Amino acid sequence: MAIRSVKEMVKEAKAEINTVDVKDAIAQAESGEALLVDIRDIRELKREGRVAGAYHAPRGMLEFWVSPDSPYYKPELNDGRTLLLFCAGAARSALAAKTLQDMGVEKIGEVAEGFKAFKEIGAFEKDE
Repeated sequence: MAIRSVKEMVKEAKAEINTVDVKDAIAQAESGEALLVDIRDIRELKREGRVAGAYHAPRGMLEFWVSPDSPYYKPELNDGRTLLLFCAGAARSALAAKTLQDMGVEKIGEVAEGFKAFKEIGAFEKDE
């Protein structure tokens, strides 16, 4: 059996999830309607910077942190706000948003173009 292309999987996920542009994501977060969730690896945050106010939930733990029956559950990821996921460029976030949607998370989406979009508008902080 051939391995499925990750590009194909991302394309399929993006067809089924909500994607918002970076300015809309920031506005939703500032209004309290959404929580920006950075799913990048901690090394990426240290190297590239972080979005102020974003919650860091590494991709490898995301499903466990969202699932109420998990010993790793983080209630802040289930407080009624829309979770707007982002990674470096919006591929991992598309797959992650689709997975959470499949788990039953109703208020879920991703930020178009990921952290790259935050950088382009200067909406990030660099660790000193």
